[in-house]
Amino acid sequence: MQNLILIGGGGHCESCIDVIEKENKYKIIGILDVKEKIGQNVFGYDIIGCDDDIEKYINNGVSFLITVGQIKSASIRIKLFEKIKSKGGQLATIISPRAYVSKYTSIGEGTIIMHDAFVNANAKIANNCIINTKAIIEHDVTVESHCHISTGAIVNGGCIISQGAFIGSNATIVQGLKVESNAFIKASSIYTGKLINNIRNNPKEQNNASIWLRGGVVANIKKQKIKYLPLKYYKTSAA
Repeated sequence: MQNLILIGGGGHCESCIDVIEKENKYKIIGILDVKEKIGQNVFGYDIIGCDDDIEKYINNGVSFLITVGQIKSASIRIKLFEKIKSKGGQLATIISPRAYVSKYTSIGEGTIIMHDAFVNANAKIANNCIINTKAIIEHDVTVESHCHISTGAIVNGGCIISQGAFIGSNATIVQGLKVESNAFIKASSIYTGKLINNIRNNPKEQNNASIWLRGGVVANIKKQKIKYLPLKYYKTSAA
């Protein structure tokens, strides 16, 4: 069993610990956090140092998982990821045994797939991503590095989630769409924004991307500005 150090000792770390213990591939030997927290513990795992100690543990041959959460910005997770990689460190890929991940997918280093998530065939999830509890990643989806697909979110077939994006809890991304880099998609919204070119040029797929909605909100995103509309019955076209 390989030794593992977690970076970040907050609420997301707690969730990650539960998944890591269930997967039973890594032994957590400690957590790095801010200096003020050294000596504290999370579920019995000691906070043994801070970010300044990353290089020391790289030299000891341990792997890392970034357990800092991500909502408004991926900047802290990106900074930590780049620091580890620049020093030659290794990041663990964690997949809950309660998740379903197709054998036809690819999952990047430093990514965690949480309990009850579903990742369908030919999905590609890059590095340092969080696929959170009960999130659904459908067929042919690309999730670029440093994204967080939050609890219960649905990313439908053929979508591209660009680097650093956050998809909020229970949000739905309509099939064949692209979410821009560093976008913030609000919880429980339905994103009907930018069509990927090959679907834009295919009238049949455009018809398939039109949906009837009831309840919740629709998110129409233009130039990263989100307009949320109350729903009764809306027919929205993703074209």
